[in-house]
Amino acid sequence: MSSGSEAKAPGRSGRWRLIGAGAALLVAVAAGVAWWLWPANDASPRVVAGTVQAVVLPADEVSKAVGSTLNEQTRASEPAPPLPADPPGCSVAVGPATTVVYQGGWTAFVSVAQQDSATSTDHTATQTVGRYATADLASEVFGTLADGLKACTTAVRDASGANASRWTYRVDSATDTALTWTATQDHGDGWACYREARLAGSTVLQSAVCQAGDGRPAARALADRMAERAK
Repeated sequence: MSSGSEAKAPGRSGRWRLIGAGAALLVAVAAGVAWWLWPANDASPRVVAGTVQAVVLPADEVSKAVGSTLNEQTRASEPAPPLPADPPGCSVAVGPATTVVYQGGWTAFVSVAQQDSATSTDHTATQTVGRYATADLASEVFGTLADGLKACTTAVRDASGANASRWTYRVDSATDTALTWTATQDHGDGWACYREARLAGSTVLQSAVCQAGDGRPAARALADRMAERAK
């Protein structure tokens, strides 16, 4: 699984699913990305104040914001490689939490993805946090994200694979420190991913809520709370 990928529409055979987690901590390595897997209702790992992990909201808070209990959780310690996109110029829109955006130079990174269960993805929520050595470097990363989104309105994800899907992208609002956009799957029965990004000093954070319904309030709430914790 690649960090930052869009969830697919409910009921589709190609629907994006998180890797199932057992009762014990497991480590999976795919495409150079390490994923720590554990059920969301397990005891959370110890978090140290001031780290990127401290910016991530706990599972129960995310579930309350989304309005559904999210029992399955995965974590990544570095951004995933770019995702296939057609046209290639849409690689940022297709993979906003991949190395296309979080380029080399980050000093700490974490991505946490949650969904209803190992077999149900009616709701997914993703939190991504990257920290850089300086605020200027973080601002460049944020600018890459903003410019990439503005340059792409529609794209095919994984065009060469059996699970190829077409998405429409719309930037809803943009400032120097905040971005809001929506990725809607074409012919996906209303399936869409509502995304927010914030520039907080030397940190670039993102929230995403994917569902067949309006996930804007939840994505906004998650991003606002994460930005507060990033301070």
